[in-house]
Amino acid sequence: MQGGTGALGRMRAAWDVARRRWWVRWGVDLALLALIVAAVSAWQTRRLPGGGTPAPDFILRTLSGETVRLEALRGKPVVLAFWAPWCGVCKLESSNLSLLQSLAGDSAHVVSVAVAWDDEEAVRRFVREHGADYPVLLGDDGIQRDWRVDTFPTVFFLSSEGRVERTVVGYTTLAGLTWRLLL
Repeated sequence: MQGGTGALGRMRAAWDVARRRWWVRWGVDLALLALIVAAVSAWQTRRLPGGGTPAPDFILRTLSGETVRLEALRGKPVVLAFWAPWCGVCKLESSNLSLLQSLAGDSAHVVSVAVAWDDEEAVRRFVREHGADYPVLLGDDGIQRDWRVDTFPTVFFLSSEGRVERTVVGYTTLAGLTWRLLL
């Protein structure tokens, strides 16, 4: 039994020495932070369509009156952002979606769906004020229910075959959007 205690004691002494190094402390702190962020993200997306599942199809109207069917976007990856015009975090993320659209160019579709709006003019005002240069579709309670979106913003990353690959809830930086698109 003493061998086990001796080994444990040696491990504890080695850990005490290692903890005195700044890079070890920072490494442990960063690993714990990454674990917490991953756990929160998993909790936030637990009810959303999961990775590998077919994306629920839709036919929605744009602000200019055209109709867009999700199925028509196949062949390229799709970044599909759900937002509400009254959402402060959505306002912050809007410029990141515009920059992602610029970076992705023709290699992916960046599309957004406005939901939880009472007045179409509020959606138009949001687009004007935030310079949204990506397609904005007018969603309703049905699409919100089909996609199980109850928090804004919620962004889905779809494969070129129309399957949900990844999902993120809340503010996402341009680096985060780009990284998830490229995975």
